[in-house]
Amino acid sequence: MRNQNLLTTVALLIIVLVVIPVAAIFYDQPLTEMQAVILKNLVISMVAVSLVCFVLGEMTNNYSQTDKLWSIMPFFYALYAAYASHWQPRLVLMLIAATVWSIRLTYNFSRRGGYSWKFWTGEEDYRWTVLRQEPFLQGSKIKFTLFNLFFICLYQQALILAFTLPTIVAMESDKALGVPDVFLFVLMMGFVVIETVADQQQWNFQTEKYRRKNAGEPLDEEQKKGFISSGLWSKVRHPNYASEQSIWIVFYLFSVAATGRWINWSMAGCVLLVILFRSSADFSENISAGKYPDYKDYQKRVPKFIPKFW
Repeated sequence: MRNQNLLTTVALLIIVLVVIPVAAIFYDQPLTEMQAVILKNLVISMVAVSLVCFVLGEMTNNYSQTDKLWSIMPFFYALYAAYASHWQPRLVLMLIAATVWSIRLTYNFSRRGGYSWKFWTGEEDYRWTVLRQEPFLQGSKIKFTLFNLFFICLYQQALILAFTLPTIVAMESDKALGVPDVFLFVLMMGFVVIETVADQQQWNFQTEKYRRKNAGEPLDEEQKKGFISSGLWSKVRHPNYASEQSIWIVFYLFSVAATGRWINWSMAGCVLLVILFRSSADFSENISAGKYPDYKDYQKRVPKFIPKFW
């Protein structure tokens, strides 16, 4: 099943990486000279950050270097785009939205031990430890080194940049800030709130579960199962992931509001993010199903990302 999921994900990535750029070349608006320069500078910065993450990961054997920057780099990319646009109102609004998202997610990552005053240390995402045991990465250190370079660092950093690139498309428009932009801002903030609530519910559940275990106190029924299945988690299995994807889809829609083009080349970022979260959710659920006997029943009862309204 894992191999099948991996092949499906790879196929989807190839389709997105090939089809969207080709469609953009032939059908979308060409970049202006200013947009091309901004994109070039952002790509150079992204590659430099990726290489630093790679070196630090290899030196410390902590492969969460990109995880530490996931919530931080979009702020800097949006800030640079707003500055380069001479602070166009729409770009400023997009910057504010990205900043609110960045502060919230950085705080959530920090309280889980993701950061340290030695910035290259901190808690490593448990999934990298599990992934190192996968057959296709076992056998030699070089395999995981290449995986670290091309996927954990270069691909994920490129993805972080990609889902912020609607800022570049939005700046080509001289259309005044309007009701659609305000609506999108409010909608994006709404998804940030939902993600905040979901993360807090997960935090409260895990904190109380381990407090009771360490104190020798009895666990309630949900805690005995080992995983949260109440609150927003009773509606979908990954309310935080669902919100994160929605946030960047809405961010893309700012470029639609600016240009009137429902499909433009910056769509690749949110599409690739959706594919990544699909794969990440599948991987996490395989781990959970192996740890918790009741998790498979939970999978049958509760949808993954989209709640049932019928």
